[in-house]
Amino acid sequence: MNVALLALAGATCILPPKAKTIPASGVAGSSCQSVTSARKKGENPFAGACFMVEPLSNARRQAEAWRSSRPEDAAAMDKIASQPSAAWFGDWNGRVDYDLEIYVRRHARSDALPVFVLYNVPNRDCGQYSRGGATGPEHYKTWIDRAKKGIGSTRAVVVLEPDALGLMDRCLAPADQRARLDMICYAVHALESTPGAAVYIDAGHDAWLPAADMADRLKRACIAEATGFALNTSNYRATADLIRYGHEISSRIGGKHFIIDTARNGNGPPQGAAGEAAWCNPDGRALGTPPTNNTGDALVDAFFWVKPPGESDGTCNRGPRAGAWWPEYALGLAKRARW
Repeated sequence: MNVALLALAGATCILPPKAKTIPASGVAGSSCQSVTSARKKGENPFAGACFMVEPLSNARRQAEAWRSSRPEDAAAMDKIASQPSAAWFGDWNGRVDYDLEIYVRRHARSDALPVFVLYNVPNRDCGQYSRGGATGPEHYKTWIDRAKKGIGSTRAVVVLEPDALGLMDRCLAPADQRARLDMICYAVHALESTPGAAVYIDAGHDAWLPAADMADRLKRACIAEATGFALNTSNYRATADLIRYGHEISSRIGGKHFIIDTARNGNGPPQGAAGEAAWCNPDGRALGTPPTNNTGDALVDAFFWVKPPGESDGTCNRGPRAGAWWPEYALGLAKRARW
């Protein structure tokens, strides 16, 4: 599993200037729905929203660093720098309540919808490249309570615990599997009880578990209380296949909606690859559809870049540690983009 390591630490709460926003619909000039008003549960949280483009992102810094010496590469990097992506919060955030408060306040200043990942379940990633997480169930629940405090009453989209359901039976004993489901249920209930948070539980992708199996896990993870589920987080699966898979799952869980991570799936998965070769920094991949709520499918609330393009999947295929910025890989994604 992969992680973008975000740490908004500091001794004082100083917010940078307002950032650029773009309408989620892609229609220039569209107004931004306020993120400080209460969200009506059951509605698409991306409808009427605007996204914030991070002015200090790795991609923006890289593009500016290359502007004079590598102008063509800088222009390609602008494709990443000009789009929003999700922030990731986990055990690297010493004060998740403080860090999340800063994050949502920055977005609220521009009426932009905060989209972020909570990634701190115990035994995260089954000890693989993104190993870590809370020390146990009570620690995790306390951490979720602090995250809830940081979100406050602001509208926000939460992608909850990538890979936690998909990997559940890989490294956990039956009792620990039940404990994990209980923790996810706790998080769903706590976060959805706020006025504005919309929770999408991570549900893997179409090449992982059969839809019936994933639907069963989602039910046990309290999908009934959540806004929906998320597909393809940090992966490369093709959008059309994910939509079909999402419909199969949705039909088994009461018609729940879903979102798709399209950050790096522009060329789909590497053909014939299996295991780590299929998901850990594979060669030849491309940026996918930029973030939008204009998906053309009533069940798909949004395409979004949940995994920031250019951040490594781990120390595989020549890559740096998970979450580290890898400019040449980012450049390859941008140059192969079909837009």
